[in-house]
Amino acid sequence: MSEESNHLSVGDDAGGSLTVGETAELTGVSVRTLHHYDHIGLVVPSGRSWSGYRLYSDADVERLNRVLVYREVGLSLEQIATLLDDSGTDEVSQLEDQRKLLAERIDRLHRMVAALEELMATKKNGTRLTAAEQAEIFGDDWLGEEYAAEAQERWGETDAWRQSRARTSTMSKAQWQEVKDEQDALNAALVAALTAGTEPGTDEANALAERHRAAINRFYDCSHTMQVNLAQMYVADERFTKTYEDLAPGLAQWLHDTIVANAANHDD
Repeated sequence: MSEESNHLSVGDDAGGSLTVGETAELTGVSVRTLHHYDHIGLVVPSGRSWSGYRLYSDADVERLNRVLVYREVGLSLEQIATLLDDSGTDEVSQLEDQRKLLAERIDRLHRMVAALEELMATKKNGTRLTAAEQAEIFGDDWLGEEYAAEAQERWGETDAWRQSRARTSTMSKAQWQEVKDEQDALNAALVAALTAGTEPGTDEANALAERHRAAINRFYDCSHTMQVNLAQMYVADERFTKTYEDLAPGLAQWLHDTIVANAANHDD
């Protein structure tokens, strides 16, 4: 009589009588791994057939499944054995901890999948600008990569960052050139308004503030509140300040005031 067909067992009071092969098929664990767990005392079959084959009870399979969960979240076999054999730990609490660990791992995997899909989209479209292409479009003082690295560190977990990365990953070189041309035209209009003495809060200034927000919306959804936060950086961060001051003295503060005045007319 073979091991797979002999299910008469002794010492199996917990119910169930699965052979090693059946347990391997049921759980997806290799027979070799089951033998190893048995050898080190981690999951030991509690039953025996009349022919002497080891049989797994329902309780044994439950323990095996808990081992698999802990392995999935990265615990060593030694750590798992300590957790499972701790008589002072409530089993329900242990299961809740396992559920929490798995949920955290699932969340990490989801983020990894999203990042991988973004990378795949970039590679498929081949639209990532080289350093030479960036210099060609934006000039040799373009700090795109530097700002991108800092932005990822500061805002990498935000929806705005994810939107920006998703949208720019599919942009062609021609589209980046269009962005640059639009930005140059907007900057010229801002300088002209400042030079003409346009006051923040006027219709002309508000229109320029909306034009500025529309340029940002190309990359991510920008509310008026978020636009104000950006405007605050224009006067608080010397790098942003210099960008506008190089165009016209006082432009950084004027643009900040113009954006704040326009936002006061909106609820978002």
